[in-house]
Amino acid sequence: MILLDGKKTSNEIKEEIAKKVVELKSQGKKTPHLAAVIVGENGASLTYVNAKVKACEKVGFDSTLVSLPIDVSEADLLNKIDELNNDDNIDGFIVQLPLPDHIDEHKVTLAVNPMKDVDGFHPENLGRMMLGLPCFLPATPAGILELLDRYDIETSGKSCVVIGRSHIVGSPMSVLMARNTKVGNCTVTLTHSRTQNLEEITREADIIIVALGKAEFLTADMVKEGVVIVDVGITRVSDDSKKSGFKLLGDVKFEEVAAKSSYITPVPGGVGPMTIASLMLNTLQAIDMK
Repeated sequence: MILLDGKKTSNEIKEEIAKKVVELKSQGKKTPHLAAVIVGENGASLTYVNAKVKACEKVGFDSTLVSLPIDVSEADLLNKIDELNNDDNIDGFIVQLPLPDHIDEHKVTLAVNPMKDVDGFHPENLGRMMLGLPCFLPATPAGILELLDRYDIETSGKSCVVIGRSHIVGSPMSVLMARNTKVGNCTVTLTHSRTQNLEEITREADIIIVALGKAEFLTADMVKEGVVIVDVGITRVSDDSKKSGFKLLGDVKFEEVAAKSSYITPVPGGVGPMTIASLMLNTLQAIDMK
């Protein structure tokens, strides 16, 4: 079993990006600038946004953090998005999800300028992805592709099962793994809560990508020997033995599934860091797209 080390790989990517930023500056070109909008003080969201800010510092990007109160009106949030859309100094920005119940996430997603949508959530970017046109790929799926590529995992002709059909990970992942590209050319099965005989399907898979948000959902009896496992899930579970009072679990029962896997991502330290690295790559791409 080989660990798909997202932390190590993302650090390598950040070093590559940092060199490119130095080149841009030496040529008198603009320093990439990423902004993040966060509403309220959700602990997990704050942790994630802070990690993005630190990543910007590491690669030499400029960064702006826009913190808005939990009771900010939808209109005020949309006005802030409009400001960022029209700020030539900002190359890309993200609005951290989830948002409070009184704000329509779809309306917010549509309000972001597709040319600055470095999270890759706007329908225009998703549509261009479907057609194989230049676009911002959704950050988490793009990070997974990068991880599989850098570990030289063969995907062509393989059976890939994606568990979970969210618009953020599962659905775009199924499209990307089927594309006629180096990391792609899989025969993909997209499964979800209504799928029958899931275990029969997963036991035939060469590659399984799990994005459910259900702790330790995938167990050893659901996979075959030599399978490649990508675990996107991350769930906080109470643990009094930890100083934080909780531990993080993925969607895969790691120890038992790892014993049957050829490659597997850990949680934490697998997909999460790759998502942030992809966000940095998308922001660098935004400079070129201008």
